[in-house]
Amino acid sequence: METEIKFVPIFKALADETRLKIVEMLSCGELCACDILESFQITQPTLSYHLKILTDSGIINGRKEGSWIRYSINEEIVTSVNEYWTNITTDHKDCICHNRKEVGICE
Repeated sequence: METEIKFVPIFKALADETRLKIVEMLSCGELCACDILESFQITQPTLSYHLKILTDSGIINGRKEGSWIRYSINEEIVTSVNEYWTNITTDHKDCICHNRKEVGICE
């Protein structure tokens, strides 16, 4: 249960088209917020809002460079999310489906 709770903010952060596009952009490498902004028709404060959600969830990292912040994907979190997703979408001995009290009640 605790493991699932850890991933809730990540999946919530990814439940937005703009944030998904930002993550996709960062898959090519580190980018400055100004470079990211050029790809969207949004204001700088709106971009900052999306970047904050992504950094707070741990999906991306921000690194200050002078007066700019450069963003990159947090590879450790991505690996962890991939492992979790594979685990919950693959049959295994600890799967919640094996722990149900009543199986086949819809038949």
